[in-house]
Amino acid sequence: MLTGDLKSKIDQIWNAFWSGGIANPIEVIEQITYLLFLRRLDDLHTLEENKATRLKKPMERRIFPEGADSRGRAYDTLRWSRFKNEAPSEMFVIVGEHVFPFLRTLGSDDSTYAHHMKDARFTIPTPALLAKVVDLLDAVPMDNRDTKGDLYEYMLGKIASAGQNGQFRTPRHIIQLMVEMTAPTPTDTICDPASGTCGFLVAAGEYLREAHPALFHDAKLNQHFNHGMFHGYDFDNTMLRIGSMNMMLHGVDNPAITYRDSLGQEHGAEEGRYSLVLANPPFAGSLDYENVAKDLLQTVKTKKDRAAVSGPVPAPAQTRWPRRRHRARRRVVWL
Repeated sequence: MLTGDLKSKIDQIWNAFWSGGIANPIEVIEQITYLLFLRRLDDLHTLEENKATRLKKPMERRIFPEGADSRGRAYDTLRWSRFKNEAPSEMFVIVGEHVFPFLRTLGSDDSTYAHHMKDARFTIPTPALLAKVVDLLDAVPMDNRDTKGDLYEYMLGKIASAGQNGQFRTPRHIIQLMVEMTAPTPTDTICDPASGTCGFLVAAGEYLREAHPALFHDAKLNQHFNHGMFHGYDFDNTMLRIGSMNMMLHGVDNPAITYRDSLGQEHGAEEGRYSLVLANPPFAGSLDYENVAKDLLQTVKTKKDRAAVSGPVPAPAQTRWPRRRHRARRRVVWL
């Protein structure tokens, strides 16, 4: 539960962007996502340093390599804990000319977060705005999973209008209702084919933490939860970055949040992979008609998202909302 003080800090960050010349809420969230990712990288590096010190061994995994980048700046100075103490003008140079190019090299990492950072763009326009946002973010506590997840959700809630491709944020109470009705289990493999900010996947994860806490004491189920349970698809790279960060801040180590047009020809390869599908498809924008899967076009021929995704909806109540003891092995729920 967020306190008024934490909400006030997030509001200050948001207002700083708006007064600093960035009025697009998606761009604000994207830049905050990059900065939160940088803070996370520094935290992970610090943990590795502390572990190596305790064990008196070399570091097993260095987030920031030894040596310097191609422009001669030491990688160690690219850490959040280092550049946050620099003067605004110097910080602006470090982040824009060194940190973001470094972020784009992390794609070889096998984590979904690093993969989505390969196209990172630094668009904060002035040193003063960067310094102010870094100071404000540094004052936000990010140690508790519940707190940092709620903080990011609160920021996502500020995206009030739909994007150009029809993205909009499903109200949280509707997401929770759908998740509770489908009652995910620790062995489910869950997919949202129009994932956006990953609200459905986050809610499913939170439901499992509350309803099945013992799963984290089982090595196999814990591995499945962090590396095999959650799958999200979108064809907006910004949404993929935001969704990945949302999952990370809610404590999922490596979800499969990937670029894909779920209505495209290749969707057939996914048949049978998932035991639970939760989705709120976009209801605006146009389709790439030539690339839409032929079996979907046999159901309805259209160039609009809504008609294409609204066709094959499970109909009878007993199929769509089965009782828990008779729940079907595969469940598909469309809002």
